[in-house]
Amino acid sequence: MAVSPESFPPRKRRPSANCFVAPNLSDRNLLKSLLLLSSEISTLQPLLFLLKRNTSSIIRKSKLLSVLFEEILGRDFTYSNDSNTSRGGHVTGFPPSAVLCFDELYIVLQRMKTLLEDCRNCSKMWLLMQIDVFCNVFHELTLELSTLLDILPSKKLKLNNDVQELLILITKQCSEKLAYVDPKDRDLRSQVVEMLDRIESEIVPDQCKLAEIFEKLTLRDSTSCRDEIELLEEEIQSQTDEKAKSDIIALIGFVRYAKCVLYGGSTPRTNSRRRRAAEAAADVNVPADFRCPISLDLMRDPVVVSTGQTYDRSSITLWFESGHTMCPKTGQTLTHTDLIPNSALKNLIAMWCREQKIPFESTEMNVKSNGVVTNKTALEATRMTVSFLVNKLKASQVVESTNRLVHELRVLAKTDSDSRACMAEAAALPLMVKLLGSEYPSLQVNAVTTILNLSILEANKTRIMETDGVLNGVIEVLRSGATWEAKGNAAATVFSLSGVPAYKKRLARKTRVVKGLMDLAREGPTNSKRDALVAILNLSGDREAVGKLIEGGVVEMVAEIMDGLPEEAVTILEVVVKKGGLVAVAAAYPLMKKLAIVLRDGTDRARESAAATLVNMCRKGGSEMVAELAGVQGIERVIWEIMGMGTGRGRRKAATLLRVLRRWAAGLDAEVASGAYSDVNMNTSTRIVLPG
Repeated sequence: MAVSPESFPPRKRRPSANCFVAPNLSDRNLLKSLLLLSSEISTLQPLLFLLKRNTSSIIRKSKLLSVLFEEILGRDFTYSNDSNTSRGGHVTGFPPSAVLCFDELYIVLQRMKTLLEDCRNCSKMWLLMQIDVFCNVFHELTLELSTLLDILPSKKLKLNNDVQELLILITKQCSEKLAYVDPKDRDLRSQVVEMLDRIESEIVPDQCKLAEIFEKLTLRDSTSCRDEIELLEEEIQSQTDEKAKSDIIALIGFVRYAKCVLYGGSTPRTNSRRRRAAEAAADVNVPADFRCPISLDLMRDPVVVSTGQTYDRSSITLWFESGHTMCPKTGQTLTHTDLIPNSALKNLIAMWCREQKIPFESTEMNVKSNGVVTNKTALEATRMTVSFLVNKLKASQVVESTNRLVHELRVLAKTDSDSRACMAEAAALPLMVKLLGSEYPSLQVNAVTTILNLSILEANKTRIMETDGVLNGVIEVLRSGATWEAKGNAAATVFSLSGVPAYKKRLARKTRVVKGLMDLAREGPTNSKRDALVAILNLSGDREAVGKLIEGGVVEMVAEIMDGLPEEAVTILEVVVKKGGLVAVAAAYPLMKKLAIVLRDGTDRARESAAATLVNMCRKGGSEMVAELAGVQGIERVIWEIMGMGTGRGRRKAATLLRVLRRWAAGLDAEVASGAYSDVNMNTSTRIVLPG
């Protein structure tokens, strides 16, 4: 029975020839391994679209070799030469020269199997573009096989006439002097190159010729084209040459254009491996240190910026693309935007994912064309794709068709800055406005997510804020969207837009924005809550905005979610107390007990924020606030623990907190703003005991 393509999971990198070694086995076990390996190769099916003759030839030779190995293995062979050696504790039955040949044959067969696997799993477009390279590799392996069979000591092995004739037959089949490239494959490559050149010259490809090319490559529907795009994106990671990467990006643009023109828009796949990985991560309690401070999602490719903070590569890259030059967490100006991989943390995350049975796919596999110089062919292909989709969307009257087109624009807006710019230039934003109020949930989600993806580009933020109906439409989805996903993506759009200081103030003044975020943070599922909390945290960076948030009930909201999302809650409370003055401190006073619990039981990052919040509350709240904290049983022990085992900032804040408590106990209030809260009723309670 033929082995299915699924038998070979795709690899991230192609192994070099030096990676293959022969197993350290006894002679007969080595021969059994050769028989098994050649049999595995012989059960494979040749490729039907490219390299058909090359793959068929390798498989045919493997079938003959399996017969040869079976014949040798079936003989009770004894070699009486005194020079025989032992292998693996067993007395050899074969001449040393034959054993060496078997070792080398094993390596060649392993390389053949890997090559077939590579051809089957890699991008068809890239395979076509590299057809000469692959044919040469097939030829080199065939020549190595021929050499080994030539030097195989058939006489010493006492092979019968039939087996010797079989050996001669295999050797003759390996005697081709030149690598064979199918003229049809070469002609197909020329057609693709010509079409890429026409796209670069801004000439729209002929649809009939385009369909013919994709039919020959067996890219016959939207799903196969999406798989092809993913494979091309993965292929970028196997390349070190910038020109090769740029060529692959052009192919991605070409395939994406053809997919839209030939097969129309598409809808999300529920079984995609990336979607499964995201859903699996959402269902478990991810350690705080494994979450990106920007997206609050599990990091797949953690990197360190110049301030020493760690972020997920995709999130911090989008942050930089949005025009920011400061560290999102510390607010410090970055001295440079170089990203240093945090390999140690990445390995820990990968180990944790394996333990939790969560598919771990580094975003290194998912890097699009960001960071790679986009060539003109890719840019023109993107423009043609956007133009086609926008024109189709304008004329669409059927909801299903409209949904597919908007989803395609959503995906395109996520890929790179060029796509976002092209979509804005093609006036895609006004088309989204009427769709935001759609009664069809899927269409609403696709529309608001398209706007979210477009907002990543700094220039598009202004377009979104100024285009009639767009901002109001997003706010309405935030407040009364048909699904939590739509509301969450609307909140994420608010977060993205608030990256511009002027827009942050403008958004915070809108009562509907504040109320929508608060309601989502209180009532939504975990992922949507986090979208809202990230937006609230960003808005709270402005003093004027903090006042609006306090009026909107941000402290009360934090109190409600602190048990479920303590880290996010105390982070927001820290900023609100720092920026909000006495009003914020008064509002936060009832949370003293909960902050003390987080200080004792929270993650390192949560304890750090809790300590910073308590320092600000004590300094601004006066003696009564310090007295309330001092009344918490065991508080000094908890503070000492943080001073010894917390983060660097956490230790500093804990030391300050301990100093404030001791000065209060000694009656020295120089560091405590005594009486600052004399006009605020705090309802001082009796001694607080932390629950066990």
